[in-house]
Amino acid sequence: MRKLFTSESVTEGHPDKLCDFISDSVLDSFLEKDANARVACETVAGKGQILLTGEISSTAEVDLEKVVRNAIQEIGYHDENLDIDYETCKVLINISKQSPDIALGVDKSYEDKEGEKVESEGAGDQGMMFGFATDETEDFMPMPIYLAHKLSKRLTDVRKQGILDYIRPDGKVQVTVEYDEDKPVRIDTIVVSTQHTQDIDLEILKKDIQEKVIQAVVPQELLDEATKYYINPTGRFVIGGPLGDSGLTGRKIIVDTYGGYSRHGGGAFSGKDPTKVDRSACYMARWLAKNIVANGYAKKCEIQLSYAIGVAKPVSIFVDTFGTGIIPEEEIVQKIEKKFDLTPRGIIQQLDLRKPIYRKTTNYGHFGKKDLPWEQIINM
Repeated sequence: MRKLFTSESVTEGHPDKLCDFISDSVLDSFLEKDANARVACETVAGKGQILLTGEISSTAEVDLEKVVRNAIQEIGYHDENLDIDYETCKVLINISKQSPDIALGVDKSYEDKEGEKVESEGAGDQGMMFGFATDETEDFMPMPIYLAHKLSKRLTDVRKQGILDYIRPDGKVQVTVEYDEDKPVRIDTIVVSTQHTQDIDLEILKKDIQEKVIQAVVPQELLDEATKYYINPTGRFVIGGPLGDSGLTGRKIIVDTYGGYSRHGGGAFSGKDPTKVDRSACYMARWLAKNIVANGYAKKCEIQLSYAIGVAKPVSIFVDTFGTGIIPEEEIVQKIEKKFDLTPRGIIQQLDLRKPIYRKTTNYGHFGKKDLPWEQIINM
């Protein structure tokens, strides 16, 4: 049976991703000075204005306005008439300390170890988190989001490297892959929308995007005469970033994960320190799922972990190999429980999550990047 599946990616200049990057830059700035900092911050971007809000508890002192402006500059925004200017935009800071009611359950929780109550670190919130892996790409990611991220990253590369000097930071990509019996066989549709300077001819832009972006990263064997291309299908895209649309941290959770190919628990990642299981347990679930596939136990695997606020151990562990497993799913659960500590403290220690590594996760997906700890392959 043949079917189509579509995933989306966005560039780092997309207004929501701008906000994610600012929030993760703030997180890393605190972790550089205080590995135990508690950070849960969000960013809102609008016309000529950035609002940083949330809760931070730390011994470190950080110049938050400087962090915000540096992040905007790094992305490449410097024109208030087209998007936003890192020098002239208004930056509002509204940060308070973490609620003591939340801190109480996170700072001190108890777990059972061999019949004995042992002090641990509780989950920062309730919720369910999913991890996924498939063998259909080298990065163990679904093909649609794998290709969408490559295209959106290439859009940024051609801009920053000066290959296409008329490209501006804001952009979106969409890839539709055709599957035959759950195997990706061809690309049906590619959509690319990129912000640009007002003086570029759209026909030149379309030709350049086809040659310098699409053909540069998409495997030719997946393209055929029936593949459809939509490049800036609405025409001009001059006004972008926060001037074209507001931005908010945590609004691109499907882009951040598996492009909709796997389920999502609903929690966002950026701006949250690793005591927040919204982030750390998703990373752990991905690590488990990837290693189940990489070790040959299944061709495809989805894992759900669920937590209760202030409780150390997960409430439940669910494994689904979609009929591709070579051993029963309950046996995989047993392997996980025996080998891995799934408490927040255990996850942080196993994946070494108190380091300032989060800026590198913000854009082009939190999964599939080989240098991240939850992407490392181990023996199970």
